[in-house]
Amino acid sequence: MSSVIAQALGYAAIIWGSFVVSVQALGIYKIFRYYSSVPPEPVSPHLPRHEVPHITIIRPAKGLEPGLYECLACVFHQSYPADKLTIYFCVSSRSDAAYPIIRQLLADHPGFDAQIFVEAEDPYLRGRADAVGPNPKIRNLSRAYREARGDVVWPLDCNVWIARDAAGRMVDRLCGYLPGGARAAPYKFVHQLPLVVDTVTSMSTADARGRARLLSGAAVTGGSDARSAVRVPSSVLERSWAHGGGRLEEMFMATTHAKFYGAINAVGVAPCIVGKSNMFRKSHLDLVTDPARNPVLTGRAATLPKGLDHFSLFMCEDHVIGDLLWRSDLPGFANHGLVWGELAIQPMAGMSVPAYVARRVRWLRARKWTVLSATLVEHGVESLVCCFYLSFGLTTVPWFHDVLGIPQSWKALWYIWLAGVTTWMAVDRAVFKKLHAGQSILVDEHAPPFVRGTSRGGAETRPFGEWFLAWLGREVLALPIWTWAVFLGTSVNWRGKRFRVRADMTVVAIDAEDQEHTSHQNGYGGKRISTEQGKID
Repeated sequence: MSSVIAQALGYAAIIWGSFVVSVQALGIYKIFRYYSSVPPEPVSPHLPRHEVPHITIIRPAKGLEPGLYECLACVFHQSYPADKLTIYFCVSSRSDAAYPIIRQLLADHPGFDAQIFVEAEDPYLRGRADAVGPNPKIRNLSRAYREARGDVVWPLDCNVWIARDAAGRMVDRLCGYLPGGARAAPYKFVHQLPLVVDTVTSMSTADARGRARLLSGAAVTGGSDARSAVRVPSSVLERSWAHGGGRLEEMFMATTHAKFYGAINAVGVAPCIVGKSNMFRKSHLDLVTDPARNPVLTGRAATLPKGLDHFSLFMCEDHVIGDLLWRSDLPGFANHGLVWGELAIQPMAGMSVPAYVARRVRWLRARKWTVLSATLVEHGVESLVCCFYLSFGLTTVPWFHDVLGIPQSWKALWYIWLAGVTTWMAVDRAVFKKLHAGQSILVDEHAPPFVRGTSRGGAETRPFGEWFLAWLGREVLALPIWTWAVFLGTSVNWRGKRFRVRADMTVVAIDAEDQEHTSHQNGYGGKRISTEQGKID
């Protein structure tokens, strides 16, 4: 009996491992195909002026981030016609550390249709703070969305940098513009591949005693103090603990995440998106959040506000927006489109290992109820676990012993596991180097050092020894983080506030001052179309 069970598990392990390897192979192929050279020039910026779609770019800001000025300024350097851009920056209050940076940015770039919206001064929320749910990002974006000009809306996080042709290529994909006047199917929703660059090396300097420090607290991911310096310990162990989280995040986004993100978006079987850089139509979002026009909305969901405010009760607002657009019937439009070759690059610095763990736990807990099936099997796509599954199957299923002569022993299992992990690492190294080479980025005089890539004199390089330690650390931490996130809690910390994620995908603000923003049962719970998905942030 035990032999039969072991063989059944072996067959299942082979099937699962083969599936994971196949998905990764597709993602790797797409990465090498589209991120090895600069994509063709976009079409939409060169259309007759009256045909160029107007874009409202909405950039929510919270505190100071590494390279904040450069990341925010990139929208002023777009090749897209300036008179077809409206740029809104959003902060929660004038006391936010990002506010003076944005004021300076506007002063440095006159002649644009750009302004700042302050959540605390929103007339719509004055005296009725509970009109919008507890999601701090949606509350931040609410007024900018309501006052958007034109139909195309582009929420773009404050801590990401985009290349000068990104606006044009995003519009081309959204609207289906092709060279020579040809047209492809337009999309409901388009997005970019996110990439993280840890900038501790390039953003550090030495003090009078020769001790390394980050240039300021503003160079720390999530920092808010621009005046104080942050020490970089001289001890390798202390430095790794204090600042190694950025390397782990960098590794995750350029290996496992990129491979699955590319593969899932290539086959288009389910929504797989990250809320860093997303473009869609305001008219579509208003339509799909109107229960009178969208039968998908039922129960509590049919009573929620229309437009962007509809998603203010949810933690994973990017996924919920994409999922609702995906499931809603909009004839003539394809679902989601990844803009191949374009990167949304986030500089990161000063993130500790505990901060990285907390960030990954937040992502997993926020996704646990939105894509439960994918989250439950996610540990099985990581190298150490997946290679164990494959090695177990290869040393258990009789065919491999009878035909290929593979011994059915623990020693053989661990040898195969080690060979598989080594191969996996070599492939990850190649994918990492391809993305961080920056070969698809059009570098101009406005491109900061952290986006130039290793092929164009970028400030950050990763010798194999450093890279291997980061890769190994991330792989070893993957299973404990997954276990803690999925089975050992439901609370998350986001934008300085604590929330509990409910099984219906809504959130409850735990902090006392946010208790009035608690959310209730809605029409998504239990009636949502279930789909298998991969890595979603």
